[in-house]
Amino acid sequence: MKTFRIAVWVGVLILAGFLGAYTLYLTKSKNVVAEAPFGVPFTLVSQNGQPITEEALRGKPTALFFGFTHCPEVCPTTLFELNGWMEKVDPKGDKLQAFFVTVDPERDTPEIMNEYVSNVSKRITGISGAPDKIAEVVKGFRVYAKKVPVDEKDPNGDYTMDHTASVFLLDSAGRFAGTIAYGENPDTAVKKLENLVSKG
Repeated sequence: MKTFRIAVWVGVLILAGFLGAYTLYLTKSKNVVAEAPFGVPFTLVSQNGQPITEEALRGKPTALFFGFTHCPEVCPTTLFELNGWMEKVDPKGDKLQAFFVTVDPERDTPEIMNEYVSNVSKRITGISGAPDKIAEVVKGFRVYAKKVPVDEKDPNGDYTMDHTASVFLLDSAGRFAGTIAYGENPDTAVKKLENLVSKG
């Protein structure tokens, strides 16, 4: 009986040690993930027709939004609100930057992005590119985007896009720092941007 008890306690200690080591491993793994820049490397085209890479998301805290110019409500509302929040948080425009990446590159050329974004904000930069390159970025930044026909009977006709509606917040090293949800309370959104800027 004594031998059995000893065996049980040894088993318990071994299991506890294993669980402790595994927990430590998971904790370290999460820290490594958190320290890495969010998303994937890319080479796309800014609204000014110039090449733009993931390095543009470094150096300053960044608000990053994915959408499209034919979007009826979510995208124009988000861009308008984001511009207003940025004006409050960073009046001089030297501490915070923002980018609007199209999920509809077939229609959203750099020229169209420039016209669309410029009508809403001088502080947000539109980004487009080849469909295959945009698809890589959408996947790499864990964004949901799907083409949806306006008329189910005409799958090759006019379409809209279902897509993630949150604004991603990145710190100055490009690391994920949170999101602003569509319809977020304005005061909460401003506070999130203030916190992002203060952390750098």
